[in-house]
Amino acid sequence: MKKKEKLFSDQIRPLRDEIDRIDSDILSLLARRQEQVEKVVALKKACDMPVFHPAREEDMISRLRNQAKEKGLDPDVTENLFRVIIRQSRVKQTFRMQYKGVRPGAAVLIIGGAGQMGAMFASLFEKSGYRVRILTESDWENASKLCAGIDLALVSVPIEKTVGVIEKIAPLLPPQALLADLTSVKHEPVTAMCRRHTGPVLGIHPLFGPSTTSLDKQIIVITPGRDLDSGHWLVEQLGLWGAILVQSTPGEHDEIMEIVQALRHFATFCFGRFLFEQQVKIQRTLEFSSPIYRLELGMVGRLFAQDAGLYAQIIFATKERRELLKQFITSLNQHLDMLENKDTRTFVRQFNEIAQWFGPFSDQALRESTFLIDRLIERF
Repeated sequence: MKKKEKLFSDQIRPLRDEIDRIDSDILSLLARRQEQVEKVVALKKACDMPVFHPAREEDMISRLRNQAKEKGLDPDVTENLFRVIIRQSRVKQTFRMQYKGVRPGAAVLIIGGAGQMGAMFASLFEKSGYRVRILTESDWENASKLCAGIDLALVSVPIEKTVGVIEKIAPLLPPQALLADLTSVKHEPVTAMCRRHTGPVLGIHPLFGPSTTSLDKQIIVITPGRDLDSGHWLVEQLGLWGAILVQSTPGEHDEIMEIVQALRHFATFCFGRFLFEQQVKIQRTLEFSSPIYRLELGMVGRLFAQDAGLYAQIIFATKERRELLKQFITSLNQHLDMLENKDTRTFVRQFNEIAQWFGPFSDQALRESTFLIDRLIERF
């Protein structure tokens, strides 16, 4: 046995040494790649080009997958590896690019700039060379002075206060100033801004929280109100910070957010509330859980780790949202008979109807959730 161990030790050493050398070469290549990224950053910054180029990234991933197959490597593993490398490169570009302003020196007033979201945008504008002013609840006596000569007024206050603040600030703005808001509902704020302000109006909804460290690939919905051409510089600035911009009408935005935000958060709240009522031993269930259960429970726990007031505003924001949630509860009650009668035939029929309705998205969802589950397994 000792002879075999010595033989193994003698033969494994040069193999491990070669692996170490290859690892070192990989690090050197990554460093060389980063040097080229720095040159790309400088060029994009000089030409005011956006960081994210989705078509190029997907072409690159497809090419690398094909090359992996040719070399006998797993294309999925290769894709995962390079997506990490590409994202790190993109985040670094975004960090550098955020110091580039589309209109450096322009005056930006953030109403509610002491709040978390307002403060985040204030920081982004300041780093990009804008002159930032902050208006808080205690500053309204100085509002006229703060509004003098500004190029952008950005309203970042709680949902229920947004229209009132718009009504109050709009008459104080220069006619040519861009008036925008960051609220998660858009119809009423955009309507109020267009009614009270004669200049350009733009509704903005960042689909992320203020704890976000980078706007890289973060989605921001744009809902034009009036004269988008005059306000397009702000759209360009958001893109330059790395955000993905989705344009919508205020009505379409609110209709989709009823599902994306209100229904999703309310359903998650209901699930968490039921676990609480049953006094479920969460940690014990995790010992028995599959990765998908851990992922689902993680999303429930994530909700309750955040601010209750914020989610109450989002869920109860409009009459339309509340009506949709009542329909959701009614829909759940319709399944009581199926459960009472152990009606598996109805369950299978409805399951197949829904699966057909989901169509190709089901396959996409399976791939994406499998990716998340695999990452979760690696961590835990």
